[in-house]
Amino acid sequence: MSDRDQHMEQLREIVAEVLEMEPEEVADTADFVEEYEADSLRAIEILARIEKTYKVEIPQAELNEMRSLKAVHEVVARYAGWQD
Repeated sequence: MSDRDQHMEQLREIVAEVLEMEPEEVADTADFVEEYEADSLRAIEILARIEKTYKVEIPQAELNEMRSLKAVHEVVARYAGWQD
């Protein structure tokens, strides 16, 4: 499994836990708000868990970009310095 795949699966677990879903139900490009009815509090919780897990600081201004699993990965990769 590539680093990118590993990161995506870890992020999928975090998002699924916050959204109270099974990880396999979280599609890579599904919009959290439109498809999973996530609200701003859940978005902040996802961000907080990611920051704690990966020990990175991501500005809350990035939340608007973090609307799908793929987008979350792109933002976290940028701040965590992932080269995958």
